[in-house]
Amino acid sequence: MKLCIFDDNRIGLVLGQDIVDITNAFASSFRPAWPYPKYDWVIKNFEGVRPRIEEAVEIGPRIPLAGVRLRSPVANPGKIIAAPINYKDHIAEANNDPGINHGKTFTDLSKLGVFLKANSSVIGCHEDIRIPIADRRTDHEVELAVVIGREAKKVSRDNALDFVFGYCIGLDMTVRGPELPDFRKSADTFSVLGPWIVTADEISDPNSLDLSIRVNGQLRQESNTKYLIYNVQRLIEYASAMYTLYPGDVIMTGTPAGVSPVTYGDLLEASISGIGTMTARVAAD
Repeated sequence: MKLCIFDDNRIGLVLGQDIVDITNAFASSFRPAWPYPKYDWVIKNFEGVRPRIEEAVEIGPRIPLAGVRLRSPVANPGKIIAAPINYKDHIAEANNDPGINHGKTFTDLSKLGVFLKANSSVIGCHEDIRIPIADRRTDHEVELAVVIGREAKKVSRDNALDFVFGYCIGLDMTVRGPELPDFRKSADTFSVLGPWIVTADEISDPNSLDLSIRVNGQLRQESNTKYLIYNVQRLIEYASAMYTLYPGDVIMTGTPAGVSPVTYGDLLEASISGIGTMTARVAAD
C-alpha cells in the first residue's frame, strides 16, 4: 500500500494515478485524547482499521493524484533520527571539501553516533523549502527514510525490520557551517518526506534500493542503499539502544556523495526504486 496525506490533512491510499480518501476509516474513537501520545496515531492504528480501509478502497471515490497537494505522509513524527554520514563516498567527499567539513574530520557512525532533527522541520513535497540564512551554503541530501510502525526498544538487527511500518523518500536539507548538525538541519522545511509511505510488505530488501536526485534536471546524487555503512537493520538496532522508538518515528539513513548547494527557485526531483519520485521546490525568495 501507498499511504499519503493530502490537501487539508486528508488520509489517502494511492492507487495508480488516483487517491482513495480513507479518512473516515479512522473513526473518532481512534483519535487521541489529551495529553497527546508520543506516536503518530494514524500509523499506530493503521492495522486496527485495515478492514475499514479495504472497504473504502472498494467503494470510495477516486481523486486524481495530479490534482492534490501532498503533505508529509507522517503527520506527527515524535522524533526524526538521522545518520550524519553513512556512505563511504560521502565521507571522502566531506573530508575533501572545506565547504562541507568546516575543519572537522568525518569518520563514521561508530564515532559520531546519530542525531535528532526537530519534528517542526517536516514538510511534504508540495510545500516550499525555505533557505534560512541567505549568505550560507544550503545543500540537498537525498535519503531513504524508514518509518517505524510499533514501539521498539533495544531490538536486535535480526528482527529489526519487524518494527518498520514502511519507507518514503527523505530530503535532509542542510545549512553548512561549524555548528552542530541538530541546529543546521532542523530549520523549518528542512525535513521533506514523501511523496507517500510504501508499506514494508512491498519492499523486500530496503538495503538494495537505487536512489538519486536531480536539481533543475541535472543529476547530482546517484547510488544504492547497498552501500550504507550501517544498513537499515543496524540503524534500528543502534537507535533503539538509546531511544524508545514509537510509531511514526522516522530514521533518515544517510546520504551518498554528490551533495551540492541549492538556491532560490531550484526544483529538486528525488527518486528511490520501489517508492517512486517526488519533486520539491526551493522557495523563490
